[in-house]
Amino acid sequence: MEKMVMIIYNEAIEDEIMEILEDKNYSYTKIAGIFGKGRSSGMHLGDDIWPGRNNILFVGCTTEESKNLISKIKLLRKKLAKEGLKAFTFKIEDFT
Repeated sequence: MEKMVMIIYNEAIEDEIMEILEDKNYSYTKIAGIFGKGRSSGMHLGDDIWPGRNNILFVGCTTEESKNLISKIKLLRKKLAKEGLKAFTFKIEDFT
């Protein structure tokens, strides 16, 4: 593993995100039910006033896999526009 892709997304698009990961059988770690505010998606605080929550996925992969994953996330983001979807890539410095 060389890269870590962090995907933050609205829980409403869980199925679409999982389809992307299952396509290449990526391994991941998921943190569910987080709260936050995005520029285009608004507040998600899981209450009656600000409904909805976000999830975070961490995907460890090769550089090529990370490029492929980011490309698919960009396409999905363009398609869903305001649903709340971001992805970041980090270099893995150490792995055990």
